[in-house]
Amino acid sequence: MPSGWPGLSYQDWSATCDTLHAHTQVLGKLAVALAPPEPQLQHAALRLTARGWETGLLPAPDGSGAFTVALDLRSHEALVEHSDGGVHRTPLAPDRPVGEVARAVLEGVRSVAGAVEIDPTPQEVTWSVPLDRDDEHTSYDPDQVRTYFTAATKAALVLAAFRAPFRGRSTPVNAWWGSFDLAVNLFSGAPADPPSDDFIMRNAMDAQEVAVGWWPGDQRYGKAAFYAYAHPAPEAFAGGAVSPGRWEAALGEYILDWDDVRASSDPSAFALEFARSAFRHACQVCVWDPSLAATAEGIPPPVT
Repeated sequence: MPSGWPGLSYQDWSATCDTLHAHTQVLGKLAVALAPPEPQLQHAALRLTARGWETGLLPAPDGSGAFTVALDLRSHEALVEHSDGGVHRTPLAPDRPVGEVARAVLEGVRSVAGAVEIDPTPQEVTWSVPLDRDDEHTSYDPDQVRTYFTAATKAALVLAAFRAPFRGRSTPVNAWWGSFDLAVNLFSGAPADPPSDDFIMRNAMDAQEVAVGWWPGDQRYGKAAFYAYAHPAPEAFAGGAVSPGRWEAALGEYILDWDDVRASSDPSAFALEFARSAFRHACQVCVWDPSLAATAEGIPPPVT
């Protein structure tokens, strides 16, 4: 196995994974409350940086400037940092409940940037206890978090390399706190009907797109994997010769398992080829402009 591509099984670290997931939701709720709204709910997305999960630059509620909130997965603490240099730190430690951390982070925001209220209801998860009262999720194993962060960083670099040459509208590598995954979305420029009238679907999926992402596994699919989907997807989308990878009917997505990536001689190239193969197939069956689709592989549009 090439150096830096660790094993990652959801079953092995599910308790810590769910705790970390809940911590990211506190950051996401702050972004929802304070960031200027963007199409496809981009203002709500977080980023994976060299230290962990972070919000973008958020306006201070008291008008004093701006601040960010980060989960530092190297020093294992939640940071609230103001543009004037003010910092509030909350340790992330074994046996410290999510609710305690959430309350401390919100108090940190109030102390350095002003009063803010969030909707503490967790989203897209199997539990429903409000984040600021969550005493159920207490597991936090620093070694498991470091392993996850190493794997997530490798995956984020693959997604960034896939997105880089595309000349249409696209997102950066988003860290989504609802589904606890990393993803890039590439858009054709055409509108699309949302798959449902749900608030998230109605606002996030109103444009034709192909998404390629990575997640560390969950209760539905207990293995880390890259994935790809198209919206809207015709029936022919499921029958593509995407290689490497396979169609996972239960998820409605193409999947490339993390263990298969790790076992390859060049994991980065192997994962990147999955992303490109899935995108090629999606663009063909979804009838994208071929010149635009080709730019994802570094082929510029013709000069006329």
